[in-house]
Amino acid sequence: MIYDVIILGSGPAGLSAAIYAQRARLNTLVVEAKPLSGGQILDTYEVDNYPGMQGTSGFDLGMKFREHADALGVEFYTAQVQQVRIAGKIKEVVTDQDTLQAKSVILAMGANHRKIGVPGEEELSGMGVSYCATCDGAFFKGKTVAVVGGGDVALEDALFLARACEKVYLIHRRDEFRGAKILQEQVKQKENIEIIWNGQVKEIQGENKVEKIIVHNNIEETDAELEVQGVFIAVGIQPNSDVVKEIVALDEQGYVKAMEDTVTSQPGIFAAGDIRTKQLRQVITAAADGANAVTSVERYLIEASL
Repeated sequence: MIYDVIILGSGPAGLSAAIYAQRARLNTLVVEAKPLSGGQILDTYEVDNYPGMQGTSGFDLGMKFREHADALGVEFYTAQVQQVRIAGKIKEVVTDQDTLQAKSVILAMGANHRKIGVPGEEELSGMGVSYCATCDGAFFKGKTVAVVGGGDVALEDALFLARACEKVYLIHRRDEFRGAKILQEQVKQKENIEIIWNGQVKEIQGENKVEKIIVHNNIEETDAELEVQGVFIAVGIQPNSDVVKEIVALDEQGYVKAMEDTVTSQPGIFAAGDIRTKQLRQVITAAADGANAVTSVERYLIEASL
């Protein structure tokens, strides 16, 4: 079967695209790496900036998206995408199970948490090293932890952890945060959050669990040991664009180059959500991308006479 559109990914962008594609009566298939739709939003404790859904959990919002798609009869397929190929006007999606064909493809694979690449990070991952405070924070009630980063996510993680942890070190490699001013104010007002400016985690140590970290001061060029039971890393995300890096243009960070219309450098391939170049990566912008992508797909199918 040759689908009108194959959507790679089932986060907010992919599910939004699926809903719009199904309503447009396009023959649609969503390929998802895991049988649970929702993407990164599932790891979000509370979503308070999606209009009309104030105070909902990320999991509940993700399930709402999936329920909407199911109600419209969207077809889902669980597989690992290995490659996307161009075969004339037909696009081939090679998975670990078989090869799928479509007239167009929407890339909505999102992004993964970026690592800091220090000794102990890989070895102690899941044993005190975490990339999701809302997922794992409950395990550190009454304990001392460190958050690494200076953007919105790092500040939000520090505030979230401060509710239950005895102490939170917030370690940032610069002397000012990049996150929203209101979050900065809240962090600075929390008595159990200690900010470590100009600091970088040099090593994470422990026997089968995190016990301490070595923090390097970039100004004084000195190292200090901090005893912590958990390290939450929030230094950004890395786009999942490897499977298409040979066929679409990427920017220096690996994001697929695409504007609001989601059109990429390759005709018939569109990029929506966290995977594309954009100013703001939030649920609301991902959902908007999904809608825009389907509009661009429809235009492409007409213009290409497919």
